[in-house]
Amino acid sequence: MRGFWDRVSGLYDFAELLNRRANLSMERETALWVPPGSRVLDCAAGTGALSLTAAKRAGYVLCTDLSPDMLARAKGKAERAGFMNMEFARRDIFAPPPEEPFDVVIAGNVLHLLDEPKRAVGCLLACVSSGGRLILPTYLQGEAGPGFRAAIGAYRALGFRFREQYTLESYGALIESCGAEVLCLKRLEGRLPVGFGVLKKL
Repeated sequence: MRGFWDRVSGLYDFAELLNRRANLSMERETALWVPPGSRVLDCAAGTGALSLTAAKRAGYVLCTDLSPDMLARAKGKAERAGFMNMEFARRDIFAPPPEEPFDVVIAGNVLHLLDEPKRAVGCLLACVSSGGRLILPTYLQGEAGPGFRAAIGAYRALGFRFREQYTLESYGALIESCGAEVLCLKRLEGRLPVGFGVLKKL
């Protein structure tokens, strides 16, 4: 899958414009859940939209992804925007937790791509400090409009594969089963809606 994201990294931000309403809402909602001065880990960050959103409020953001090409684009954005509180690293979502946990962990639009999304949430929670937050916005392919289903078909032709077509109901059932307090679960409207979930580590 990493090869796919390397191939499409140059088109990724353009493709995101097709769902601009939902993506902007996702950035706004994410910012509300990042406490000022907090330490943030962003996993599967892509070209860094949510990392940069978090960096406006956080004290420190570690932006991670498996794709070097995606990370390079995220780093370029951060440099152009003048952010000095960000670092970048390749990291697997299933990697062992760091020695020092984070106040906030973000994993945007990745759970629908994984064979074991519940295990991924467990690994992400392991990176969060006690009482900290895990922000999990996830595209709801099960609620995509007819026009956006065509865009998904074009992505598939390039090698894109997703494992789940979540609706808000099925996505909610997933995060509610992960052993953490659900602080937020809502739909963000757009051509491809987003299920916006936030968990609190117990």
